[in-house]
Amino acid sequence: MSEHLQVKAILEHIGTRERELADQAEEFRSRIEEITAQLGEIDTESENLRITRKTLLALPALLPAIEPERPDVPDHPAYQQILTALADAGRPMRARDLCQALDLPILPKNTEGIRAKAKRLVSRGILTEPETGLFTRPDA
Repeated sequence: MSEHLQVKAILEHIGTRERELADQAEEFRSRIEEITAQLGEIDTESENLRITRKTLLALPALLPAIEPERPDVPDHPAYQQILTALADAGRPMRARDLCQALDLPILPKNTEGIRAKAKRLVSRGILTEPETGLFTRPDA
């Protein structure tokens, strides 16, 4: 009879273990469903981002080119005259050359005044000075 009790105890243990495993399996299935739903949401969002990236990369061909912001030229007319003289010449010029182009007498005060104005235009990024005392427009 003790064998019968041992078999019965083993069968009860097996039954308990089967229920535990069934509960664990159900819990795992439930978690798998949740994770599958979350994975589906992530896949959808990833696809949306891929489409958005593709769309944005196609846009530059459709958008007009945006012109860079131009620096402000000082209000005094001499600055505009310097820019016009450089544009007309189409080459880099020194302060003395600018005085001649502007029909100013070649005097130290005129040359230094034009040089100071040209330097101010350089500091504002409107002109460049490829070498000391030689001024040009950046687009020339």
